[in-house]
Amino acid sequence: MESAFIKINRWENPLLIQAPSLLSEGDVVIIETADGIASAIVQSQGLEKDPGERSEGAKFLRKANLNDLKIIRENQKREKEFLEMCRSEVKKTNLPMKIIDAVYSFDRGGIMFAFIADGRVDFRELVKNLSKKIQRSIRLHQIGARDESRQGGGYGICGRELCCVKFKGNLPSITSEMAKIQQIAHRGSERISGICGRLMCCLAYESEQYRELMKEYPQIGEEIQYKGQKGVVKEMNLMTGGVGVELEGKSVIFINKDELK
Repeated sequence: MESAFIKINRWENPLLIQAPSLLSEGDVVIIETADGIASAIVQSQGLEKDPGERSEGAKFLRKANLNDLKIIRENQKREKEFLEMCRSEVKKTNLPMKIIDAVYSFDRGGIMFAFIADGRVDFRELVKNLSKKIQRSIRLHQIGARDESRQGGGYGICGRELCCVKFKGNLPSITSEMAKIQQIAHRGSERISGICGRLMCCLAYESEQYRELMKEYPQIGEEIQYKGQKGVVKEMNLMTGGVGVELEGKSVIFINKDELK
């Protein structure tokens, strides 16, 4: 037995489970989880260093056979019906949430609905109504806007496939500090945000390199000496190596950081 990354739901991160080495990317497998029997898709043969979460509670049962695939196709048809039903109930109750997806468990014991919302939502009445209509266990799972984009797919302004789709592991936390340290925060949120409306994933790629590079520069506001004159660092350009220094006479000059050594 070797490890493999599998994806149970379209919006969740891949899980690492023990599975036969004969599996390959794209294979459909049947697994047992704490919530029951589920189908999953193999993302890749896993290594411990790969992204993802280890799932101690999931057990590999078998590679999907023809009968399993038939059940999965039938379940997918029902998912569309359940999705419309849930959206209709949300509209009736005027809940501040957007239903994104529905997943019918392989053993048909329950349905999970994924939704996005700006904050916490009291959906107890919704679950109650859906349970009466569907006669199955109902679960609602709140996801983020980036997870929605990962599910839908698409291309970024760079022309490449969305990072959240291309890289199948855990989505890193993207912060405004990453934009500041790369000196692009001034471009405005609309130019550094992805189609999900959140900061672009690619801001994480070089943030650590920029952070290390900044260690070679003086801090903004730091007093320095330049050719016998006192000055204060006002700005810097990490790409060119330039440092803007305000001298005592309030004049500002731009010099290379190496000249400050």
